[in-house]
Amino acid sequence: MIIISNCRKIVGGSGEGQALVTAQPINFLAMVDTKTGRITDPKHDLYGKSLKGTVLVFPYAVGSSVGAYAIYSLRECGTAPSAVVCSKADITTASGCAIANIPVVDLPENAPAIKQGSITRVEADIGRITVKVL
Repeated sequence: MIIISNCRKIVGGSGEGQALVTAQPINFLAMVDTKTGRITDPKHDLYGKSLKGTVLVFPYAVGSSVGAYAIYSLRECGTAPSAVVCSKADITTASGCAIANIPVVDLPENAPAIKQGSITRVEADIGRITVKVL
C-alpha cells in the first residue's frame, strides 16, 4: 500500500475507485460525452475510457470555463469520477468539481506515481491518497 500525504485539498470529501491515469490535460466540454462519461477524442490516450466511478488522475483541464458545467453534467448523468487528483488544479476543474461535489486534491511535489487501474482512495479533507498496489 502507498500512502501519499500532504496533498492540497481543493474540494473536500472522499472517493474511491480504480485510478484512471493520464499525463494529458482534458477538455471536459470538447472531449467528454457526459451521458456515458467516455473520452471521445481519438487523439487522447484515454480515448474510449469512462470516467464513471474512477479516481481521475490528470494534470489539469484545458479549454473553456464552460467545462465546469460539463463536470456537473457528468454528476447529473451518473457518469462522474468519484474523485479527482491533479498535478495542479485549474479553475475549471475546481469549480466544476465544487458544484458537482466531487473531491479534488493536488499532488505534492515528488509524489510517487499512481498506477493505472490501482484501487485508489482520496480523502481530500485530510490531504491523503491511499493506493492499493496491484
